[in-house]
This record gives sequence, structure tokens and C-alpha cells, in this order.
Amino acid sequence: MTQGNDAATAHAWAVLGGRAGRAESVTYEGAGEVLAARLPVRELARATVGVCSLAAAELLALRRGVPVPAVRVREGAVATAFVSERYLRVDGRALTGFAPLSGFWRAADGWVRTHANYPHHRARLLDALDIRDAGDGQATARRLADELATRPAGEIQETVYAAGGLAVAVASTPEEPTVPMAPGGVAPPLASIRTVPVERGPAGEGPSPLPPAALPAEGVRVLDLTRVISGPVATRTLALLGADVLRVDSPRLPERPDAHTDTGPGKRSTLLDLSAPADRRVFEELLSTADVVVTGYRPGALDRHGLSPDALLARRPGLIVAQLCAWGWSGPWAARRGFDSLVQAASGIAASEAAADGTPGALPAQALDHGTGYLIAAGVLRALTERQPTGEGRHLRFSLAGTASWLLHGVGHTPVEGGPYDPAPWLTETASPYGPLRHALTPVHYEGAPVTWSRPPTRWGTDLPRWN
Repeated sequence: MTQGNDAATAHAWAVLGGRAGRAESVTYEGAGEVLAARLPVRELARATVGVCSLAAAELLALRRGVPVPAVRVREGAVATAFVSERYLRVDGRALTGFAPLSGFWRAADGWVRTHANYPHHRARLLDALDIRDAGDGQATARRLADELATRPAGEIQETVYAAGGLAVAVASTPEEPTVPMAPGGVAPPLASIRTVPVERGPAGEGPSPLPPAALPAEGVRVLDLTRVISGPVATRTLALLGADVLRVDSPRLPERPDAHTDTGPGKRSTLLDLSAPADRRVFEELLSTADVVVTGYRPGALDRHGLSPDALLARRPGLIVAQLCAWGWSGPWAARRGFDSLVQAASGIAASEAAADGTPGALPAQALDHGTGYLIAAGVLRALTERQPTGEGRHLRFSLAGTASWLLHGVGHTPVEGGPYDPAPWLTETASPYGPLRHALTPVHYEGAPVTWSRPPTRWGTDLPRWN
């Protein structure tokens, strides 16, 4: 058992505005060589879960008027949850992994990484490179490999991006990332927090103080405008802790069922077209009594719908807005699409984990996604704690690139303790609309915390657009 003075936990807690010294109370139970990598993935993973658990315990203590419950994080639970998609079984079926056109490819002068898991991203990648889809995945992959080998990595990156696809040149070292940094060469921060003062107005104008409750986020209403892994992990965690989480998607942008099954426990899912007046009125009604909005779209992508942070905070004083993006909030790549695997490649993580022959490597988990998800949940919980006496709103920003920079340059290795690792204690079975699920339990833990979600994932887009 390790207690106190974990540097990564203390740093993340301080970034989130946590009370000095409180992170020293977090204890960790080792499970051996979990999430093994050259980079300190285990340390990052447990720290993000640690601060999320502590933020939950802190909010619960405030609401109940009791001391902060003890926080103990089990590294076995953390390791299992960080690869939850690998352990998930849906009616006995394992999830589909990366698509054949997603991965590392040799370019004429180095390597590129592509992402083509969604059909529209696959189509844009092939169209950008003038490759005919052979129908057979392996045959098309061979054509893609042949074409990419003739082009420079930077040219591939820009050509695919211009067509709306996803490909990045792989950095040769962590010291020379291919993603341009913010002005002045400064890497994105782990998080940024802006307080938005608000005067208590008439009843109903802004969120009221949270009453005593059995769970930290009980009674908190969360609009979830996120996709894929990181944002949904954050809102899945808030749902675990009692929040009423409603995920809102466009009917024109379908989700992969397996991805939703993995990150949907505890939440409900509805479809609204924000360009349609009737659906927009429904969304505004939901917003009028929301406590939190979490978004996972590119910077500016929601602005055309009047959903910029400032616009949301103006319409709902005291709101907590948490934003997630891939590449950071300034710099030439801020508005680009991105995923964990692409950020690993461009930031230098893939080079750090490269094989002896120079082939780029990957982390043992999509740790940027999962780690950032727990940081977002922690940030929201801390914002709820800070809002309780003042009613002040918060604008929180996180990025996969910020978490990547922290992993590369700000997290240190710690001694391995405990073991051997066995995932079995951290898996459970639950009935669901998709059939029986075997899935990972939550790693978030404080004394008295729930061990799993109160409800399984509902079918994507099938819930009514209303609060419970």
C-alpha cells in the first residue's frame, strides 16, 4: 500500500484547483506490472483515477457535512478499466478492434498513422488518396500500403486532412512532435479552469445549492455532447456517482454500437437535430435546468448552434461547461479532428514505445482517452464543490494533447508493488438490452462508493429527451 506524496496525483489535483495537501490522503494498492510500457502509463492512469475518486469523496463530504471519506485506488481495477473495451463481451461476443485501414503505415520518408474506424472516415481516406475500395478489407489495405509508401508523410497528412479524413505523420522522437504547438512552442496544459461569477437570481435562474445526498453527484443534471471514448468515460463516471446523464447525438451521425455499449452504463441516450426548430426547443428546455454540459467536439464546431461556452453560460448562469478536444485550444491544429491513437503518433509517444527495428509502438491502453476522461469527471466534481457556496459557473478545458504532454514530460515512474495482476475481481456480468454483458467495474473508489452502475447502457438514441 502506497500512501501520500504521489507526485502525479498531487500535480493533477493542484491543476484542478484542489485544496493543498488533500491529495496526500489518497492510497494505492499495487497489482504488479500492470499497463507496462516505457512511459509511466500505470502512474498516469492511477493518478487520474485517484483525483477523480478524491473529488467525488470531497463533494460527498461537503453535501453531507462529514469528513472526506478515505480514498483507496486499486491498480488492478485501474488497469482493467483502462482497457475496458478488450474485456467487454456482448452476449458472449468480443468487440471489434481497430479497422483494417487504421494503423501505422510506411511512408516514403517515415511513418504515418491513420484512423478509419468509422465508415465516413474510411471513405474520406480512400478518396483523398484516389484509392478504389476493393470491398475486401485486406485487399484495400494492400492498396493503401502501396500508395502511402510512395508519398512523404507530411504530404499524406495534409492531403487526407484536406479531404476530411484522419492521418498524421509520426514523430521520430518525443522532442520533435509533428503536431505544431501553441504560439511560443508551449505544449497544451493538462487542464484550464475559468471561473464565471454569477449573482444569485430568482428561483430557477441558475442551479441551486445541492442538498444532502447518498451519492456525490445525485440530482446533478448532465448534458453529454461527447463521442468515442474520453468524453463518454467522463460522463459514464458522473452517472456512476449519481448524476442524471443524458447523451445527445445528431441523428445524422450514427455511433458504433460497441463503443456505446462500453461507455454507456448509467446513462440515457437521445437524438436531437439542433438545426431543426422543434428539436432545438427541446434542447433549450433541457439546458434550462442543466447543471453541467460536457462537449467533445472540435473547438468551434458547436458555435454555429449557439453552444459556445460563453453562450451557454449566458443562458444558464452557474452552469459548468467542460470541453474536450484532441490537439489543444490554440495553435494551427486546434480545429482538427483527432483520436487517442493519432495524438500518440504525432506527440512522440509512438516513438517512445517503438520496436527495436524502429516500427512505431503504442501504449498498452488508450490511456490518453481514459486518463483524460477521469480528469474531466474530476474537474466537473471539483467545480460542483466550488459552486456549492457561491453559485459560480465554471468553464473547463481538457485535451488529449495536454494529457500526452503530461505523460511524456510530467509524470515519473514509481516502484511496482503487489501482484500478480488478475482482472477477474474487476469484471462483472449485467443484463442489458444488448443481451448479457461482461464488463469492467469502475476503478473510482472511496469508502462507501458504488461498485458498479445502477443501470446498463440503453440502446443508442432510443431514450426520450427529458430528465429523470
